[in-house]
Amino acid sequence: MINNKRSLKLPSPAKLNLFLNILNRRRDGYHNIQTIFHLLNTGDFITLHFRADKKIILNFKDNEIKLEDNIVLHAAKMLQSTTGVSSGCEILLQKNIPIGAGLGGGSSNAATTLIGLNLLWNCKLNTDQLANIGKNLGADVPVFVRGNSASAEGVGDILSPIFLPDIWYLIIVPNLHISTRRIFSHPELTRNSPPIKISALDATQITTGLLCGNDCQGVVENLHIEVKEVVEWLKTFGTPRLTGTGSGVFCGFQFRVSAERVQQQVPSEWRSFVAKGVNRSILYKKLENII
Repeated sequence: MINNKRSLKLPSPAKLNLFLNILNRRRDGYHNIQTIFHLLNTGDFITLHFRADKKIILNFKDNEIKLEDNIVLHAAKMLQSTTGVSSGCEILLQKNIPIGAGLGGGSSNAATTLIGLNLLWNCKLNTDQLANIGKNLGADVPVFVRGNSASAEGVGDILSPIFLPDIWYLIIVPNLHISTRRIFSHPELTRNSPPIKISALDATQITTGLLCGNDCQGVVENLHIEVKEVVEWLKTFGTPRLTGTGSGVFCGFQFRVSAERVQQQVPSEWRSFVAKGVNRSILYKKLENII
């Protein structure tokens, strides 16, 4: 049983925003949006080791990542304080998801930490309770806690599971970090897109990019010529889109071999990888095998 385990190594999946509509700006400064999160079959890894004391220690395999003010540390401490557990943990974070690329790395890391420690510490919180904790850490955390590709409204926290067809994505990430806060506070950002009925959209057209766009893309391209260059390069092969506020740009392909064939042509100065869109999180697939 999971309660007897002293350590867990769990995947922390990446995501794509297949489109992003910004409807309006709220009084609290946040924005009401519409989007679809498509989870990917790749991501980071988080290893959790049980400690009998209350210490929470975070380590990285990548020394360039800052330890202080990390969302993983916040997630662990928030779960500890919420539940009152007397246990602690040592956390090892192996980063594969590029930072500041719109791929949800930090939010996913927080969700995996909450889910893993809930098991390791035997907190017995349900998914709704974990998602509520996650919402306080970031608007994208709940989708990773719930573990399904989903449409999202509100600030991104009102989720409805969605079934999307099999598709492979080529994701290209130029060598830059984009601040989400800077993009959402930019005066030229579109903030009045008309709402759409997501349930009426054709799923295949969404995944291939034939429907909808990203309201952040124009601002990001104007601020960062590197992103615009990636978009223009990918137009030869399909319909490229920005994920979140970037810097990641992606294009959908029906077959893995098609995506990999294009990847072989990607200029060397850009980081790229191929991943499959999945409807169920690879984290929960892993947990099914160990619980």
